[in-house]
Amino acid sequence: MLNVLVVDDAMIMRRSIKTILKELGHNVIAEAKSGKEAILLYNKFLPDLVTMDITMPDMDGVTAVKLLKEEHLDINVIMITSHGQEDMVRKSIKNGAKGYVLKPISKEKIKISIDKIFYNSNNCDTEELLDD
Repeated sequence: MLNVLVVDDAMIMRRSIKTILKELGHNVIAEAKSGKEAILLYNKFLPDLVTMDITMPDMDGVTAVKLLKEEHLDINVIMITSHGQEDMVRKSIKNGAKGYVLKPISKEKIKISIDKIFYNSNNCDTEELLDD
């Protein structure tokens, strides 16, 4: 079981991610609505995993990942993104994110991404994205 911080400015998306994570047996320890709030909550709770939206008010996910990675080298972040945001996902991966899930999210997509980070050192989706 992983302790997870869910970061998304849309409450409905946070609820969906939270439900999926609980179904997968994980514990959502906190939720954030912006990159700034994510940094504060990460430093408070030190979760095993962060799901991070890219486009948010105050501070986007790309910047939040970069700042978090500077302070926490072992951070595990999965970006939650829409089609058309591939450049921002690439930046996020270069800034330290370890994977991504394209919307619409599903239990299977999130499980695969988590498994690649925690149980398989070959993050194929990340490498394919960076090779484009």
